[in-house]
Amino acid sequence: MEGRTARAERVGATRESILNAAERLFAERGVYAVSNRQISEAAGQGNTAAVGYHFGTKTDLVRAIIRRHTGPIEEIRERMVADLGPSPDLRDWVSCLVRPSTEHLAALGSPTWYARFCAQVTTDPTFQAMMREESLASPALRRVVDGTRESLPELPVEVRRERKLMARDLIVLSCAQRERALARRESTSRASWHEAATGLVDALVGLWLAPVTVSSASR
Repeated sequence: MEGRTARAERVGATRESILNAAERLFAERGVYAVSNRQISEAAGQGNTAAVGYHFGTKTDLVRAIIRRHTGPIEEIRERMVADLGPSPDLRDWVSCLVRPSTEHLAALGSPTWYARFCAQVTTDPTFQAMMREESLASPALRRVVDGTRESLPELPVEVRRERKLMARDLIVLSCAQRERALARRESTSRASWHEAATGLVDALVGLWLAPVTVSSASR
């Protein structure tokens, strides 16, 4: 029994080292620029096949990194949604979208790599779809998406779709830029992740409520 327990602990430690190394390298260089050999070496593994042995394909490895963060993030989101009052407004829903991720990043300490990892992953359509699939498995996030839509009943469908992509990019890139600045010990416009989230919420509410200009082609 002790032998099996010790082996399980070694396997768990190896997997964690690989995940940490992969997340950092993917964040700094991009997913396709990093080989399994480089990840194994960065994780301190003498066996260069360790990544494939423990995780399978690179897609499986990316999914594992996403999942180890989405769990804690969704726990925060579930709590926030549960704490909403009887008549949440657009700002409430946007806060439930933004703050779980920034709270998670703050809790990880510094340096972190997950925000930059997300920025790298979202440049690839396949990984982007994977992130969306993993995120929308959360009932809390689906409720946030529905609540945001219900708060904007007059917004045309095509404009809603366009602004949804804008909102995603703003969140991902803003968090990645702040994370990079913190890692480099550079100054940031906001003193904390909490304040950075406030700025993001302000910007996103403004984005969703911005007037819609009807193009000449649709008249």
